[in-house]
Amino acid sequence: DININFKKHPVTNDLVVSRDASAIKQAIVNLLLTNKGERLFQPDYGSDIRSQLFEPLDFATAANIKRSISYTIRKFEPRIEIERLTCIADYADNGFSVEMTYTITGSVEPPTNVEFFLARTR
Repeated sequence: DININFKKHPVTNDLVVSRDASAIKQAIVNLLLTNKGERLFQPDYGSDIRSQLFEPLDFATAANIKRSISYTIRKFEPRIEIERLTCIADYADNGFSVEMTYTITGSVEPPTNVEFFLARTR
């Protein structure tokens, strides 16, 4: 996986690559932030969580976002298993707090915890 910053290696002048856990974390972020239909020749790749951000800020929308994240990860990222996934409507900040704990398949490393906030942007 190519590093998203497109930095070059100081010795070889090649692009720096992400490996192991950092590559998987980067792939998850890219996968969830890519809208379905955005990637050429792969219309099903990505998630539809951005389209759900303008739905009512309630438990039902949070459940739909959680379901969409879970489905997208299971379908497109076979390197991980989701241990725990929560999505909570945050009325004070007008968005959704998402927390995901996952393990890397075939790894002995402890579970990785990722937290992010989904906010409406225009």
